[in-house]
Amino acid sequence: NLLVVASTLVGYAMAPGEGLGLLGTLALLLGTGFVAGGASAFNQVLERDLDALMRRTRTRPLPDQRLQPVEGVLFGAAITLAGLLLIAAASNLLAAGVALATLVSYVAVYTPLKRRSSFGTVIGAIPGALPPIIGWAAVEGALPVQPWVLFGIMFLWQLPHFLAIAWMYREDYARAGFPMLPVIEPDGRSTGRQAVVYATALVPFSLAPALMRMSGEIYFAGALVLGLAFLWLTVRFARSRSVADARRVFFGSIVYLPLLWILMIANKVP
Repeated sequence: NLLVVASTLVGYAMAPGEGLGLLGTLALLLGTGFVAGGASAFNQVLERDLDALMRRTRTRPLPDQRLQPVEGVLFGAAITLAGLLLIAAASNLLAAGVALATLVSYVAVYTPLKRRSSFGTVIGAIPGALPPIIGWAAVEGALPVQPWVLFGIMFLWQLPHFLAIAWMYREDYARAGFPMLPVIEPDGRSTGRQAVVYATALVPFSLAPALMRMSGEIYFAGALVLGLAFLWLTVRFARSRSVADARRVFFGSIVYLPLLWILMIANKVP
């Protein structure tokens, strides 16, 4: 959820229009965080039976029975509604609509699909990539091609990130019956190969903001270095298919994205 809020701020910062002011910006970010929290709450209500089977999630409040499902639903609904109202009041209905689409696609599409297909990871990357769109829409009230470049970066970045997590916790996912790629193809060849494919596609896509004159040459050089370094981590993982290298991809991913955003905003073309 912190990543969701940070990514919303990136879309907000990269939009060329006039900002919302300090209070408006804080309300936008708080509202986005509330909606993301609501999505997480609904997800945990729907998956409480499977969460109880996995070591890393069995102590969550619902599977541990510290909360009842109705309490989770009420909490999720309350903070979601508060978040949507905050976004709409601080900015506009388009931004609130994108936030609502993010929640619906996460809860109503991704959450049930991940029980049935390994393709759920790809579908889940769509709501995960929408936060920069929320930030851009809040400033501009429109969605030209530029914010979709930010969406594409987020989308491609998530897939090696989550494939690494899935490999690290494949036994947990198998225990719960989630058909993650490392579960249905336990040799890891497809997992490693797909991580490399998505990281490869991320390199040219991450350069697009410079080519579209959203950011400058410093960003271009930094994005190229970061992209190639991240790609190297995925290649190393694909070769070894070890938990240690999967963990390197995971930590590399959470270093890569903030550095890329910082470079992009710092070298923004006026």
